[in-house]
Amino acid sequence: MALPVLSSSAVKFRRVLAHFPQELSLAFAYGSGVFRQAGASAEQGETNMLDFVFAVDDVVTWHMMNLLKNRSHYSFLKFFGPKKISTIQRYGAGIYYNTLVPCNGRVIKYGVISTDALIEDLFHWKTLYVAGRLQKPVKILAQNENSKLQAALVSNLKSAVTAAFLMLPESFSEEDLYMQIAGLSYSGDFRMIIGEDKCKVQNIVKPNISHFQKLYSTILQDCPQVVYKHHLGRLEASIDKSPEGQFTQLMALPKTLQQKITALVNPPGKNRDVEEILLQVAHDPDCGFLVHQGISGIVRSSSIVQSAKTILTAG
Repeated sequence: MALPVLSSSAVKFRRVLAHFPQELSLAFAYGSGVFRQAGASAEQGETNMLDFVFAVDDVVTWHMMNLLKNRSHYSFLKFFGPKKISTIQRYGAGIYYNTLVPCNGRVIKYGVISTDALIEDLFHWKTLYVAGRLQKPVKILAQNENSKLQAALVSNLKSAVTAAFLMLPESFSEEDLYMQIAGLSYSGDFRMIIGEDKCKVQNIVKPNISHFQKLYSTILQDCPQVVYKHHLGRLEASIDKSPEGQFTQLMALPKTLQQKITALVNPPGKNRDVEEILLQVAHDPDCGFLVHQGISGIVRSSSIVQSAKTILTAG
């Protein structure tokens, strides 16, 4: 199954890409400078910072080439060279951001992540940092023919739907589903407590329902628990909340999330396997809450380290 690409006809994104080394396995733009958010005017969208992520196969070589082209984008770390920059990149969420960069009359921020680190995050939710971005609508600007990356992108969306099903009640609306999915990568993020808009998830979803539909329609149409009422223009879902149904969903979750959930309910010193513990969780009335707690644990640790890295990378 091919990942739906929200292609952009806007030349402004392509022009930004032209400023960087072209050895990209994936490049996408995201955030309020790309997709309108509720409460923001069209004018704000045109002036907000543009956010990009570039996935590259060879991080050291890419930074070396980018230092030659765009040395001013980097903080004092440029004096230590591409190998040191690549080492620092590996900490936290495995992504290195250059921020507040003037480009083509706009201010941009761009993150660089290795293709391997991205694939691991998409499949296993090791940090849910870039995987979380890709659970929401983005504008794909470049993508090479990497079948493993393609499979990982689709796997990430399927995992997001599965996690949302476990946290939602038996019946819910299409908007409820997208709100739950959009909120996954904000669970446990300390920035939501300190500085971010408390209505951020709602503001992302409400004006962009059609983009979420485009992203998830194929997965939901293949899901036996979901029925599209085309004549009513809406989705209806009835989720199997039996222990058997929940166990099947728990076993389909990414590896890191399964480990986080088992750590929550398995007392220290007990040496039980993951399957046995997840079967216990499937019978627990608080199953959805435990899934939420597990996701929060992943996001909390990666967001704290990533934000600490900003002191070095932003200068």
